Amino acid sequence: MKPFVISHEHPDWFKPLLAELEKRGIAYETVNPVKHHFAIEEKKPAFSLFFNRMSPSAYLRDGVQGMFYTLNYLKHLENHGIRVINGYKAFTYETSKALQLILLQQLGIAYPKAHVVNHVSQIEAAAGGLRFPIVVKANIGGSGAGIEKFNSLEEVRTAVNNNSIDLGVDHTALVQEFIPARGGYITRVETLGGKYLYAIRVYTTGESFNLCPADICQTTGGQELVRNACALDAPKNGLKVEAYTPPAEVIRNIETIVQNAGIDVGGIEYIIDDRDGEILYYDVNALSNFVADAVNVIGFNPHERLVDFLEQQAVKQPENLALA
Repeated sequence: MKPFVISHEHPDWFKPLLAELEKRGIAYETVNPVKHHFAIEEKKPAFSLFFNRMSPSAYLRDGVQGMFYTLNYLKHLENHGIRVINGYKAFTYETSKALQLILLQQLGIAYPKAHVVNHVSQIEAAAGGLRFPIVVKANIGGSGAGIEKFNSLEEVRTAVNNNSIDLGVDHTALVQEFIPARGGYITRVETLGGKYLYAIRVYTTGESFNLCPADICQTTGGQELVRNACALDAPKNGLKVEAYTPPAEVIRNIETIVQNAGIDVGGIEYIIDDRDGEILYYDVNALSNFVADAVNVIGFNPHERLVDFLEQQAVKQPENLALA
């Protein structure tokens, strides 16, 4: 079987995936999407599977060019009939929080009330009809980047007048209600192949927006997770995590979201609004990092399931059917 190609730019997040591939003796190559090129006229690339792991937070690591480039390259691969995991459609949703909410609106799935702006002069008007506190959330973020909280309209005006609000790399942002989390946690549900895989509760103060599960290194019981299972640059952010099984209706909603977004491997976050108990879905992640030290948190290694899935998808390629 021709090698898998894993496209990523983060030095640590995908070490467990690569370790699982190596353990099974599966040939793979890695490419760095922030320093890459391709020829429009080239023939079909000689690999069996392309796994897109490009991160929308790459601009924090001098990799902004990789995000927009990746959309072009994914379309190129799909035009050649390459099986792309988290392909063009999925990455389109990954790189637009506005499109994520538009999808939820279309599906009739509840989300925090939000308006979309493309200039800081529009934020005050866009805040109309929203309950404070609000957040201004960059359309392309990742790892909690590009989110600012405001407790009043006066705070918004001050920030606008001081030119201190950054709308992000595409100059588009959500003006969205800040949701107080009932129980002090959000829930992140991971999916694989469009189906539920597992869920975790992440306990937060509400002041930190970086809830990346690979960066959480403590359980609610105080157990320190194996540090080498966390990204090496993971902050000591005080977040705690525990395994959780959501209600069946929530699982159905989440499977509906990822299937309609074309997400093969992804995580959806939801929150229970402490003001009225409503479940609100607010983040669609095509770049999904499994929780650190997963065996101790959820009882199994999700990377084993992921590689099972990758092997199945590669075998489905017509040129590889004889190898099945």
